[in-house]
Amino acid sequence: MLQGSGILGHDRPLVIRVSFSTCVVGTVGLPLLGLITCVFISSVFHYEDSTGTHCQVPNYLPSISASISLNPECHIWRFCIGLHSAPRLLVAFTYFKFYKTRFASKFPESLLSCLNLAFSLLENLGLLLLTYVSSSETYFVHKEGFVLFLVSSTIHMLITCRLWKTIKKYSLSPEDAKSHYWKVRFLLLNLSFCAFAGFFFWKHNVFCESGSYTLFALFEYLVVFSNMAFHLTAVWDFKSREVMVISSSEDKEF
Repeated sequence: MLQGSGILGHDRPLVIRVSFSTCVVGTVGLPLLGLITCVFISSVFHYEDSTGTHCQVPNYLPSISASISLNPECHIWRFCIGLHSAPRLLVAFTYFKFYKTRFASKFPESLLSCLNLAFSLLENLGLLLLTYVSSSETYFVHKEGFVLFLVSSTIHMLITCRLWKTIKKYSLSPEDAKSHYWKVRFLLLNLSFCAFAGFFFWKHNVFCESGSYTLFALFEYLVVFSNMAFHLTAVWDFKSREVMVISSSEDKEF
């Protein structure tokens, strides 16, 4: 919830407060809304273009890459991803500061905190790369961006679960235990969905079976949804935190 106070005088700052939970939900909600919108538009208005492949067999769901490469879907997706990128960086650095404070004198947790931030930034970079270079423009760059996103997000989730295992061990907070529990579950789901998506993608390209690409697209959606759910657990990690924007008014002489 936003809470603002108006400037009653030149020495009164304008303060905008946003709960960190709201920030996290908004950060996750933007790409979720963008993805659902793009898949819906592609399925309804660009069905043939979004489901067609080199195998020329019947498919019933568009892949994410196909959905975000068409017009106007690509503009919707780019708008949502661009808008969510800055808050996502804020969340990443907030976690880093939290870990560094918690594990200031512990090894290997202190090193893992730095690696966690690095892979979080790489995950965001990969997402931006696959977003702003569509598969219909430069397929190789788009593919490399997707691989960077997938590998970085997986390593980031693995490191995060390792760090929260230590936090849970020394914490009495039920929120910390709940956060670790769901992080591990979403990680396992994400890995399972990745394996199924890879299998059906391989099956489609090798055998050109009808429906294989549809199952690939379905599990591709689930990979992204489980990734979003993993990031959403930050709601429990920073439940009492707030994001504040302070703007002070200063007298200026010309």
